[in-house]
Amino acid sequence: QVQLVESGGGLVQAGGSLRLSCVASGRRVHDYALGWFRQAPGKEREFVAAVSRSGSGTVYADHLKGRFPISRDNAKNTVYLQLNTLQPEDTAVYYCAAGDMVVAPELVSEYMYWGQGTQVTVSS
Repeated sequence: QVQLVESGGGLVQAGGSLRLSCVASGRRVHDYALGWFRQAPGKEREFVAAVSRSGSGTVYADHLKGRFPISRDNAKNTVYLQLNTLQPEDTAVYYCAAGDMVVAPELVSEYMYWGQGTQVTVSS
């Protein structure tokens, strides 16, 4: 079992930044790839970014690449998502996820464990 707790969301003006954190706890946390997804009201959950077990490999949604870098600190069992140049369309609940056999990191079904989410609201 892995437990995931996100934090760092909030209300920000367009053009601003936030850094989301997700602390993982439980057995074999270092054996899991970690990803971030987001879900806006009335829309499906959308892949944002993922990082490999070691932190050396990253994957991004094409339309978000370069704006939302992901990183991981295994000493702290924490994965980060830096949200830069935020726009109103980035408003969503952002979820952290963990999977131990992730082949297609952009798919929701690849992940076994999910956090409760953190709300990000961007005002225009």
